Amino acid sequence: MATIVFCSVNKTAQAAARRCLSSRLKRLASSGEPGLRLSSTAHGPPVTLLPGTRWFSRGTSVRLMSHGAAGRSAAGRTRRGALVLSGAAAVTAAVAGFLANANHFQRAEMATRVSHAVEEKERERGMLERCREFMSLPVTDINVLQGRKEEMRTRMEVLIMETQAEFCRALEEVDGGTFKVDRWERKEGGGGVSCVMQDGKVFEKAGVNVSVVFGNLTEEAAKQMRSRGKVLKGKDGKLPFCAMGVSSVIHPKNPHIPTVHFNYRYFEIEEEDGSKQWWFGGGTDLTPIYVDKEDAFHFHNTLKDACDKHHSQYYPDFKKWCDRYFYIRHRGETRGIGGIFFDDVDSPSQEEAFSFVKSCAHTVVPCYLPIVYKHLNDPFTDEEKDWQQVRRGRYVEFNLVYDRGVKFGLATPGSRIESILMSLPLTARWEYMHEPAKGTREAEMLEVLRTPKEWV
Repeated sequence: MATIVFCSVNKTAQAAARRCLSSRLKRLASSGEPGLRLSSTAHGPPVTLLPGTRWFSRGTSVRLMSHGAAGRSAAGRTRRGALVLSGAAAVTAAVAGFLANANHFQRAEMATRVSHAVEEKERERGMLERCREFMSLPVTDINVLQGRKEEMRTRMEVLIMETQAEFCRALEEVDGGTFKVDRWERKEGGGGVSCVMQDGKVFEKAGVNVSVVFGNLTEEAAKQMRSRGKVLKGKDGKLPFCAMGVSSVIHPKNPHIPTVHFNYRYFEIEEEDGSKQWWFGGGTDLTPIYVDKEDAFHFHNTLKDACDKHHSQYYPDFKKWCDRYFYIRHRGETRGIGGIFFDDVDSPSQEEAFSFVKSCAHTVVPCYLPIVYKHLNDPFTDEEKDWQQVRRGRYVEFNLVYDRGVKFGLATPGSRIESILMSLPLTARWEYMHEPAKGTREAEMLEVLRTPKEWV
């Protein structure tokens, strides 16, 4: 049995955490998971998190940082408490829910470290049982997935569907709204599931897309790949391919809540001799409207923890790549404060590359939702809203001019334009010769965008 202890902040936060977890715990309990219990403890020795691993509470108190609906209070010192959750199958769901509702800047390592504890149990579950938790039926027929469950394309499709569902439910929890789920098919092969929430209480527009497409690469798409050094040899001018991924862009109403984007994808191409080239790509990045060093540290540190599990050089390399990729050349500034970005990852092995992508995907809730809750009720002025609209204009410019995924989608026959352009905000603003006044928070933000920082 695996046991994990979370430090709580107060009774209100504990209640919020319990509400967030209750539906998942009931589902786990009904599935017959042994040893499932929920209890509180004020003191006690370090507890076993995973075999061979121990986790210690850092101090006897916590600083309450919430400004949101879950436990709004002034920062202070509180009585030490703990929420104890036993049962390996419950751990991953518990981490995401509790991080979002209680201690907003709990280290993201908790969310990523425990994922391996339930990985094998997840794989033992039947395909139908796992698919019931998705936002929609998967793109590929469940019987087909079951028949090739050990193939990478199946494992990746399940991962992106699970990531979509986990993130959507976390956003619904904070917003109170509901995603419109739109399952679509591509006549050339494959399809997708688009989940969009517009004009919510917290989010002006939130989109989380899954696409699984296959067919033959167009010459334009092949040209883009060859420009990145790919050597592609088709048969009779054709290059059969399979591409899948999950992508999301969240545009909040409050200018003190950042925009977030993530994308994790897998690509397979069959060459003339029947062999297959494969690679993974992806990343997560944050676009705040104002500089908040605490938010930036939390976001980057969560990603760094996930990267460090696989290679100590991943975070510094992929952070630099992110700063280079999300650069608006005609403006001389980055889109946001970055995160990680990688593409064409095909080593050291397919299994290890997939494990890395999975670790990154598991961070999308704990790296972002604590920031949302922290700023949930922050007041803002008309001037701050106008600055948000100007920054959104820059976001649009990057996506339409430089974004590789948008360009690939527009060059692929049968692509769903509504899903490709889902990343654009409902509203944006372009002002002629706009430059913020020196010494303002807007000028501080612009300086960071023109000179990327090291946040960790």
